[in-house]
Amino acid sequence: MQKITEELITWYQDNKRDLPWRHTKNPYYIWISEIMLQQTRVEAVKEYYARFIKKLPTLKDLADISEDELLKLWEGLGYYSRVRNMQKTAKKLIESGKDNLPNTKDELLSLPGIGEYTAGAILSISYNIPTLAIDGNVYRVIGRVYEIEESISKPATYKVYSKILEKLLPKENASDFTQSFMDLGSLICTPKNPKCIICPLNKKCGVYKKNTQELYPVKDKKKEQKIEERVVYIYSYKNKYAIQKRKEKGLLASLYEFPNTLESTSLIDIENDLLEKKVPYQSVLEIGEAKHVFSHKIWYMKGYLIELKNPFGDFLWVTKEELQNKYSIPSAFSYFYDYIMNR
Repeated sequence: MQKITEELITWYQDNKRDLPWRHTKNPYYIWISEIMLQQTRVEAVKEYYARFIKKLPTLKDLADISEDELLKLWEGLGYYSRVRNMQKTAKKLIESGKDNLPNTKDELLSLPGIGEYTAGAILSISYNIPTLAIDGNVYRVIGRVYEIEESISKPATYKVYSKILEKLLPKENASDFTQSFMDLGSLICTPKNPKCIICPLNKKCGVYKKNTQELYPVKDKKKEQKIEERVVYIYSYKNKYAIQKRKEKGLLASLYEFPNTLESTSLIDIENDLLEKKVPYQSVLEIGEAKHVFSHKIWYMKGYLIELKNPFGDFLWVTKEELQNKYSIPSAFSYFYDYIMNR
């Protein structure tokens, strides 16, 4: 096993990607990059990361920013609960007199939104402390090399991988070891069409010899996603548009959205509904359809631009500039957001 560790670290040192967060050991910056990378491609994260640390260079800056500003800064990354937890953690640490993230696993795990993987990544990358950091890349590389048959969908399987990884953990170079899985999993041991011929571990890899790479790591079948049909209303009055804030809990909690309803309807139905509700409109235009895939459901949306004679309802009326710079609209509504911006 020691040979595998040496080969991983040597390969990483020779092939590591030049990424912005690799120019620092600041735990705060490593934490930001890790949370962003859990949900977004590396190339997309570069821009978000640079903007985030420029606006919020310290833990105190994160603690002090307003939630609306924070969500706007995070806009497009999704999983907004993660950045809310980041701010909760920042506030908790600042209130306790700390100006950065702690260097013990117990302390890290006690903070909002920090689990086993994130704690392990911070400790190994920032502090060079040998710590397990098991993510999708580790599951894929280790699952293939050792042909692990247990499904990673089951919590108990974590222990199977942990035992193997504990034997591989080096006493030194913990930072390079953790990051070697990130790069090997992204560049070589990819989910589909892995580049096994140039993998540093191919001689030791069980699935390479059998050409069964895409069967590992073993996963349970995903549950079918619930399908919802929605109507999105773009109410317009004198170059201002209606938005509303979602509930504090649940999907897209506390984010701003365009008014929408859970239904399937036609242009005639929309006009009749507006008349029935005595909405002061002057024209209705169908502006297209969009689809957004969440982890557990799929939205199929049809949008309508409704020009009003007078504003109505308990909406917030905002300009394009305010939409662009102040209010966070989830990517689920990006088609309709772009439509407004291009009018």
